[in-house]
Amino acid sequence: MKQSNLLVGCLCALGCETIFGMSYIFTKQAVNTASMLSLLGWRFFTAFIIMSLLIALGVFKIHLKEKRLKPLLLIVICSPVIYFIGETIGIQKTTASESGVFLACIPVASLIASAAILHKKPAPLQLTGILITLAGVLVTVLAVNTSSSFSLTGYVFLLTAVISCALYCVFVEKASDFTGIEVTYGMITAGTLVFVLLAVMEAVCIEKNLDALLSLPFQNKTFLIAVLYQGIGCSILAFFLSNVAIAKIGVNRTSSFLGIATVVSILTGSFILGEPFTNSQILGAVIILIGVYTANIQKIKE
Repeated sequence: MKQSNLLVGCLCALGCETIFGMSYIFTKQAVNTASMLSLLGWRFFTAFIIMSLLIALGVFKIHLKEKRLKPLLLIVICSPVIYFIGETIGIQKTTASESGVFLACIPVASLIASAAILHKKPAPLQLTGILITLAGVLVTVLAVNTSSSFSLTGYVFLLTAVISCALYCVFVEKASDFTGIEVTYGMITAGTLVFVLLAVMEAVCIEKNLDALLSLPFQNKTFLIAVLYQGIGCSILAFFLSNVAIAKIGVNRTSSFLGIATVVSILTGSFILGEPFTNSQILGAVIILIGVYTANIQKIKE
């Protein structure tokens, strides 16, 4: 692996997880006044409009002609479609600690998927680092809440989210014919089609108030800020950085950075929302950083 690819890939992975970690504060504030489906629908719709405009203006280039679309379809079906459905329902049906434990297993699931599908076995230091990161995330999550819901439905949906995210990582690495922009736009388009439809169905069939959904970002400043951050920051920028990171440094190395989002969410929750920051969380954050360093130290020294 070229040193330049390693540097770019690691920086992209770090940037992606930092953005995702900071989204915690916006999501938590937004869902106090609106449903998660409303947030997802508006998030992807906003990202789609902005990115389509940038493509129309020539800022981004998309060339999908004469390319087999199956690899791209596999990516967008896994993430965002299946992943966000699994994560959203899983989190709603289980406790915070349970969902955190399940989602913390994504790096390990990604390693297994990479080995099984791409036939790329992780280096010993990579495996060690990812397992250390997993341990750090578990320490951090379990320090907050150890209650259990025993919801089989919730567990199934969370497991589905974990598997779909792992497959997304593998499929991105396999889709070498597509640029990071093309993959990102495909993901945003799929997210818009699915989650706008689900948000409208929820508003019409359950809430019986479509006007409330349509006017939500214009009447709720907190919701609008969350939509803009997640639409531009997470759906466009973070998705793009994730796709570039996987293309540059592969699934195994990119997976080692996933715990960074947990560290960032703890720090932002503590300093911005005033949430307690316990000694166990500090220990977990330190373990996560040690894990990320361990997984990448060999290539950094080369």
